[in-house]
Formats: sequence, C-alpha cells, structure tokens
Amino acid sequence: MLTRSYDYKLPPGLIAQHPPETRGESRLLVLDRSGGTIRDTVFRELPGFVEPGDVVVVNDSRVFPARLVGRKPTGARAEVLLLRQSADDPFCWRAMIRPGGKLKPGTEVRVASDLTVRILNSDREGGRMVRLECADGAEDPWAVVERRGRVPLPPYIARPADSEDRHRYQTVYARDRGSVAAPTAGLHFTEDALQDVRARGAHVESVTLHVGPGTFRPVTTSRAEDHSVGAERWTLPAGTAERLNEAIRMGRRIWAVGTTACRVLETAARGAAPVFEAGAGETGLFIRPPYEFRVVGGLLTNFHLPTSSLIMLVSAFAGRELVLGAYAHAVRQRYRFYSYGDAMLIL
Repeated sequence: MLTRSYDYKLPPGLIAQHPPETRGESRLLVLDRSGGTIRDTVFRELPGFVEPGDVVVVNDSRVFPARLVGRKPTGARAEVLLLRQSADDPFCWRAMIRPGGKLKPGTEVRVASDLTVRILNSDREGGRMVRLECADGAEDPWAVVERRGRVPLPPYIARPADSEDRHRYQTVYARDRGSVAAPTAGLHFTEDALQDVRARGAHVESVTLHVGPGTFRPVTTSRAEDHSVGAERWTLPAGTAERLNEAIRMGRRIWAVGTTACRVLETAARGAAPVFEAGAGETGLFIRPPYEFRVVGGLLTNFHLPTSSLIMLVSAFAGRELVLGAYAHAVRQRYRFYSYGDAMLIL
C-alpha cells in the first residue's frame, strides 16, 4: 500500500488557526458508508444520529502544558517537549528537544529562575531523558510544569499558544493528565451536547489513551506497512467494559469519538466474539486498510493531514476512495481542517 495514495491537496487557508468562537459551533460532514452519501450539517445536530442503547466512547486523557521553552548555555533558544514521566523518579522525563543534536549529557536548558532542564542521555527510541531541577527541590514536578509549561499546539498552528488554548485545546471531560496532543474529535463537545446524547437513550462512556507524538508522526516510508506508530498507554475502566459488552449483546452501535478512542476499543476487544474486560496496557496498533473493524460501528473524527496514519485509519473504516472524495467535498465547501477545525461523522 503506497503512502502517496493517501495524499490530497489542501489550501493553507483552510487550516484552522483558532478554535471556533463558541465551543460546539463547528460544522459536521456526515459520511454514510452504506450509500456513499455526504451530508453537510452542524455539530449540534450530532445527538440526532445516535439511538437508544448506543455507546459513545470518549477519550478522557488530559493534555498537560508539555512544551518548555528556555535558553541553552550559549543563549540560543531551545524547546523541550515532555513526553512521559519516569516511573522511578518523578523529576525525570522522556522528552524531545529542538534543536537537540548538539546538546550533550549534562547540558542545562534554563526555562525560568525556578526551573532548569538537565539533559541526561538519549534513549533507544531516539528521544532524550531529562531531569527537571527546581529552585525548591521538594516542589511537586507537576506544579512547576503546569506553571512554566506551554500548551503543545501542533506545528501547523502557526502562532504561539495563548491563555485561551489552556481550556480550548482540552475536552470538557478531560481527567487523567498525560497527553501531549488533544484527542481533537472531542473538542467539539459541550456539557449540553453530552446531555443531549444521553437524552436520546445512548450512553457516554470513557476510556483513556495518553496521546504521544507517535500518533501524529509523519509517515515517511513509501509503503505504509513499513511505518510504525509509537506505543501509547491506555486504560479501559470496568464500567465502560460492562456497558460495551451490553451493547454487543443487544446489537447496539459502539461509537468512537476520535481515532484514539477507536484504537483503544479495537485493542481491548478480546476473542473471536469480542468481549471487553477492564484493564490497561500499551498499544502500537496501526489501523490501515485492509483492517477489519471488530467493534467500532461509528466514528467521529476531525479532518487529518495528507498521508498521515490517521487518514489511513479513517480510510480503513470507510474506504480510501470514499474518504478522499469526502475530503475533496470538504475542501470545496471550505470546511476548517485539523485540530481546531470541523468534524466528520462516519456512519
């Protein structure tokens, strides 16, 4: 499967640089796989597509302000993107550094008067291990990250993160911090929208997948099957497992809000006749054609970058030609693309 088969042309002006003025006021493209039809509507109409007994599954991971900006000893600017806290030392983190090629172990990046990042070593996955050194060594490392870190907006948002991003680049149901990128399909939901889904007789349940850079790493191989996504931590609560198993028994639809929730569901389903059990683990599942979905019957997602692993996942769910046709329609209708953009519902 050639990576270039998932390319499409996008005018730069359609890349959303800011969230909509009001959360939940996005447009919604509805793609029906059975008939190949496309409908243009708005996100607030989404509850009308769910039915009693359906389960809508969201990813409740919380984005933390993972980007630390500081100065190298030379005075040159450096950025440290914190990825994952060490289980052995809460002040040690796996990180990505830019520019990082010449930063030797022991080098310090001064972020603020109360925070310095010391480079420790490189890891086997091409990242770096760093240690946060606070002015008060007893301080909770999360507290200093929350105070000094910046929202890790993706690079196609060509502006610095501001105070608005602290809450708009975060779902209303975010709980467990650990993501360096938002599960963006969930950004459209308001509390009222969730209540409207429940009022239809559907259930809203959560899973957790802490989004790492692997989800969004560009596919640089000419053949998609030669690409791999990084492992990400997931959790499936007992209550969610019970509700999912009930939906399967009753023949109801399971909806994934976003590609991250989709990957948890497809990873956690066990056995030939799928059954869910509460648990946790890591998944590097790369969903691409001709993957056969086992449990997900509906998908809410944003519009994704050309040749990305995410557009391949959506194509596995709805078919490459149908998805690329829907994207061409979205371009013609001037939908807003990517993280702060509009949404797509696939039935």
